[in-house]
Amino acid sequence: MTGPRLALAAALLCSCTSPVADANSWWSLAMNPIQRPEMYIIGAQPVCSQLPGLSPGQRKLCQLYQEHMVFIGEGARSAIKECQYQFRQRRWNCSTVDNTSVFGRVMKIGSRETAFTYAVSAAGVVNAISRACREGELSSCGCSRTARPKDLPRDWLWGGCGDNVEYGYRFAKEFVDAKEREKNYVRGSEEQARMLMNLQNNEAGRRAVYKLADVACKCHGVSGSCSLKTCWLQLADFRKVGDLLKEKYDSAAAMRISRKGKLELVNNRFNMPTQEDLVYVDPSPDYCLHNETTGSLGTQGRLCNKTSEGMDGCELMCCGRGYDQFKSVQVERCHCKFHWCCYVKCKKCTEIVDQYVCK
Repeated sequence: MTGPRLALAAALLCSCTSPVADANSWWSLAMNPIQRPEMYIIGAQPVCSQLPGLSPGQRKLCQLYQEHMVFIGEGARSAIKECQYQFRQRRWNCSTVDNTSVFGRVMKIGSRETAFTYAVSAAGVVNAISRACREGELSSCGCSRTARPKDLPRDWLWGGCGDNVEYGYRFAKEFVDAKEREKNYVRGSEEQARMLMNLQNNEAGRRAVYKLADVACKCHGVSGSCSLKTCWLQLADFRKVGDLLKEKYDSAAAMRISRKGKLELVNNRFNMPTQEDLVYVDPSPDYCLHNETTGSLGTQGRLCNKTSEGMDGCELMCCGRGYDQFKSVQVERCHCKFHWCCYVKCKKCTEIVDQYVCK
């Protein structure tokens, strides 16, 4: 059932060829609560037309798969949260802004940071949709039907209800890529380069989730003897996906557009990136100062680590502008004791610590 429906959706997208303004993004679904599918009254309100940030193709997919939108929003939220964790100690810390672009004008630059954001967002959708299938939240999919791994011991059962990564991957490809595929730019133009960059990074994000999904098993037997095991496919913790994509960010390849309309390496000494790698077409801003043009929020007022020589250190974080010191009171749990049975009781300890913020 799912194959024909997704094929129909893909066909609908082919009719959309007009460029879409970059000011809006489906990421805004993370910032606006979406009603659960059971709250919809068919024909009462054009729900999909009211959701901000969707391109024409994505809006058509919304109409076909209205119940999916809640989970796309959840996927976007988990992606933003993971992005902010991975870059919490960097000059650019994945801050969101209060409009439908979510990340602001900085996403108009085809930088490494933008590459990571697109990848982790696509990964978030795969993750959320795959899990929703397993939990029976979507009518068009169910538990994973992945074939039994060849290396699984013969006496172990293959079944259970696994995360449907295959469906999550296919749906995320249709939905997330729709905004890029409906654009029609001049071959060899900067706009086409950015479109191809976005598609490459979307795919890298989806593959990260697919690659890290693994077999999980549960023991059965008298008194936990584990005489029998049932196994299924399970998504990896999303933090592992974020860690992998952060590694891809660090090794991202600088690309440019050729006259034939293909992305090619700026430096041919490096290997051509695979579909699992991130790519970028523009150098990153330094993110030191507030800049309305680039969308950089700057690092003024950011906390820094006086003793660190890394990116979180005051010298690098503050871009040589110096820093101010202040004292703050921190309250932490301490002197914790386990009481039988079955709880832990802690005291609260206060400590005055020195903190530093960039000038």
